[in-house]
Amino acid sequence: MKGASGIACLVALLCALSACSGLFKSTARPEQTYYLRSPAAASAGAEGGAAPPPLGVSVRIGHPLAAPGLDSPHIMLVQADHRMNFFADSRWAAPAPDMVEALAVQTLRATGLWTSVEDTASPFPSDYLLQISVRRFDADYTEGGAAPVVHVALDCIIGRLEGREVVATFSAAGSASAGANRLHEVVAAFEQASGSALEALAQQAAQAARSAAPRPAQNADSPVPSISRPSQ
Repeated sequence: MKGASGIACLVALLCALSACSGLFKSTARPEQTYYLRSPAAASAGAEGGAAPPPLGVSVRIGHPLAAPGLDSPHIMLVQADHRMNFFADSRWAAPAPDMVEALAVQTLRATGLWTSVEDTASPFPSDYLLQISVRRFDADYTEGGAAPVVHVALDCIIGRLEGREVVATFSAAGSASAGANRLHEVVAAFEQASGSALEALAQQAAQAARSAAPRPAQNADSPVPSISRPSQ
């Protein structure tokens, strides 16, 4: 018993000395977390012209689906020979589908065209559902340059919630070259590419909803007068 207690004291002393000397201090680089901002408000209309009239309908953004390898908070990159990897010691603030959903909601709200824009968790009903599939969200090193080209590609389906009627399918994409092969430059390229894709998404979603709006019946407000028979 006496020997066992002596060994325990020795182990405790060694642990204390190790802690004091910094033996257990981690030398690993801290992980950096990055976020993206949505593009500036755009009016989904012709440049320099009058703002288009509101759509008068609401839309819900379904939780985006992700291509294999993209449902992750890792900042993904693609290399030659079909290799997929990610940047070490860094991550997005959330998995890529969550980020795309939040950015899409912010972008569509900024247009001011919809009566409301809801995310997938909203308890409020909406007229339209916009489903997004994230096909690309990566930094591409296969194009020969020293710095990557970022690609963001979104495949979209918009339809009426009532009856689940598909109104339109379309794709929205953006790309941007990183200014240098440094992570903050790559993140800036992600923001530029995703902004281009989201602006295209907002424009096409608004066009689809406007085209799908029911047209008023002809002559509904101006009935055709009855034909009077000429006097004999």
